[in-house]
Order: sequence, then C-alpha cells, then structure tokens
Amino acid sequence: MLDIAEELDRWVEQGRDFAVATVVAVGGSAPRQPGAALAVDADGTAIGSVSGGCVEGAVYELCRQALEDGETVLERFGYSDEDAFAVGLTCGGIIDILVTPVRADGPARPVFATALAAAARGEAAAVARIADGPAQLRGRALFVRPDGSYDGGFGAHPELDRTVAAEAGAFLDAGRTGTVEIGEQGSRCGAPLTVLVESSAPAPRMIVFGAIDFASALVRVGKFLGYHVTVCDARPVFATKTRFPEADEIVVEWPHTYLERTGVDGRTVLCVLTHDAKFDVPLLKLALRLPAAYVGAMGSRRTHLDRNERLRAVGVTELELARLRSPIGLDLGARTPEETALSIAAEIVAARRGGSGAALTGAHTPIHHDTSARRTRRIGSVA
Repeated sequence: MLDIAEELDRWVEQGRDFAVATVVAVGGSAPRQPGAALAVDADGTAIGSVSGGCVEGAVYELCRQALEDGETVLERFGYSDEDAFAVGLTCGGIIDILVTPVRADGPARPVFATALAAAARGEAAAVARIADGPAQLRGRALFVRPDGSYDGGFGAHPELDRTVAAEAGAFLDAGRTGTVEIGEQGSRCGAPLTVLVESSAPAPRMIVFGAIDFASALVRVGKFLGYHVTVCDARPVFATKTRFPEADEIVVEWPHTYLERTGVDGRTVLCVLTHDAKFDVPLLKLALRLPAAYVGAMGSRRTHLDRNERLRAVGVTELELARLRSPIGLDLGARTPEETALSIAAEIVAARRGGSGAALTGAHTPIHHDTSARRTRRIGSVA
C-alpha cells in the first residue's frame, strides 16, 4: 500500500472508496516483493501492480468484489501443473495477496489516511494489518511512527496492539516490509496471527566521524545491520573510497560543519572515533543537542574525563553529557578493530532496543524488550 502512497493519498483526499491488494509473501520466482500493491477504486480505475501482469486481472476482480462486500481476503496464486493456462504464475512462483477494502465508512479508513499522508510526505511510517487470522480482526490497521507512538488498533486484546506496535517499530527502524507471527493476545503463545507490516522509510543513518582503521570495521558492521553509512573526516588523504569501499558516502569536511547541515532523526546513530579535542568538542557539543538515537565517542577513560571538562567549558550541561556513550562500546574485552566495531554495534543495539548488555545465561529478564512501554503514548484507537 505504501509503495503507491502518493496516488492513494490523493484518492483519500478526493473521498474515493477503493480496495488495495498487497503482496504479503512470495516464493520461487514471483516477480514482485512484499509490499507491492494494486489499488482499484469504485469507478474501476486501477493503479500499481502486484505481479507484473501474471495475475493482475484476477486480483483486479478481487478488489472489485472487496469493494462490493466489504470483506478482507487473503488469496494465494501459483503455477498449476494441471493447467498451465489457469490463473497463476507461469514463471513457477507463489504469491500471497491481501485484499483490503478502504471505504469511507470503514473502521480503519482514518488510520490508512494518516499512514498514506505521512508516506506521501516522505516521512517514515509503518502500517500493520492482520493478513491471516480471525475475520473480525481483518480490515483493521495500526499506524506506527518512528517515536513508537501509534494510532488505530485491532479491537481485540490491548496487549496485541502494543506488541504489534513494537514489532512494526522494529520493521520501521530497518526500513523493511514483511510478516511476523504473533499470538492473538499479543504473546508468542496462543493461536497465531500473521501480521503484515509495511514500512516506508529510508534506511537509518550511521555517521562515523574519523577515517581510522576502527572506522573501516565499523562501516562493515553498520552495513550488516542495515544502516546507510557515512564516513566524515576533515583529512582528504584518509577519507577515501579506497579505504572505505562499503561506505555509502564519504564526506571530506570538518565534522561539526557537516553535522550542522545534514539530516539527523530519532533513528540516526553518531559514532565519534576521532578522539582529538579539536574535532570532538565542537562536534559533540552539537551532537548531544540533536535528536539522535545514539551518540558515542572513542577514547581512553583519561580522554573521556578531559573531553567532558572541555565540553562543560563550552556550555554542555550535565543532562546533555549523560547522553554520551563514552568510552564507546560494551565491555567485550575487544582489542582488534573488528572486535571493537562489534562492541560498538552491540551497544547501539542495546541502547535502541532497551537491552542491558548483560549475559542472558542465568538471567530472568525478557529476551526481547518492549521499548515502546517507555516511550509510547497511545494517540488513539479505532473502535
């Protein structure tokens, strides 16, 4: 749905009823990936695509039927050995399609409208729907923002909404679309529901300041975690594509100058590896006042104490200093650049997901932490 958000947002503004067919899952050589969508309005106008032509006609009719009867359906299309000319994917793949009516009187219309408007504006947004489960839960939706707040719900157990919101937030963080299995009451137990989560967001950013050997290893780990990675250093001899082939961007500029002009949001992580006061102090003074998810700085404990005094001297408050992760990383006993990069990445994950960094062996704390419990304010629900 969100991949055709601009057109659907216009349809919503015009008050049109429509049905949207969304790819939930694929197998084999199916031509489109989860999240691809085809929408049909009450006049029969169609936009988008779910298969590149193989099953468009059949899906079009499913959308017309959904608009007529108001029912949400999940349909599977695949190659048929018995009848190669039957409706299906003659390329040999399998594709699951969720068809949802979005009518003016539908309970989830306001949620879809909010999600489509956000995605059309280029904002990060995620929308979750029940793809497979009890009929009474289908057709409803939940819209999740990057800060963890959400609108809508499924009208069932309140824990289900909270769990889906947390899972959708994780998908949104990674800019992913896909499905997750959740129990009807929001736990991993009980009758399973298949929830489709669509996200519309660029990959989260990791900005690495300091073109050193440790940065090279951190770039590789950042890419593995799904970040869009930028390396920034004022020294052109070090900040080169040859030294950082896996980085998405190489910026030769004073770090604080670049940070002033680039985009930072609640998913951005800032890793300061320069451990040089002339770079660190102006950079961290700015970084600690931005809405970044994580700010970490490399250096010995002596460097850390000296840096803190220098930051206080330029007006950084104790509350702002409390945000700084320094010395950067978790205590893994790391020595090599790769081990150090792993310790930094582990701290980033723990900070963003609410983990303690302690061993799970012998612990009685949850393996998966619900960070939304701390930061989510329930905005509203659909009755």
